[in-house]
Amino acid sequence: MPVAAEQVTRYGAEFLTRARLGQGAFRVLVTEAYGRRCAVTGERTLPALEAAHIKPFSKSGHNLTANSLLMRSDLHRLFDLGYLSVTPRLHVVVSRKIKEEYENGRDYYALDGKALAVMPVVAKDQPSGQFLQWHNENVYLG
Repeated sequence: MPVAAEQVTRYGAEFLTRARLGQGAFRVLVTEAYGRRCAVTGERTLPALEAAHIKPFSKSGHNLTANSLLMRSDLHRLFDLGYLSVTPRLHVVVSRKIKEEYENGRDYYALDGKALAVMPVVAKDQPSGQFLQWHNENVYLG
């Protein structure tokens, strides 16, 4: 017996999300620029890789490959939260806040100070020092 629409219990509130124009194309461009490998670790498992904005789109960042890093999803999350960053000299830095706040992070601290494992071959696709500096000054927790 079919259930009337009024009888269906809904959980949570409805909300609208704003789709970002070009987001799918951005992911494809970044994935190809990095040769389908994580910039930080070299990981090749494509379902685990995400195109990360260095300067977020919401903060007037652009969908440019120079404003991007291809990263494992866990590293992308830490990057967005400021627990991990990349210096303008293209070295990974990991915040001590991971240990202070979570009493953990050994696997991530092993990345601290290492040069990026993968860089785009085409110079214009490489991460911009200006965007990386912005991330270090405005997002990274130190």
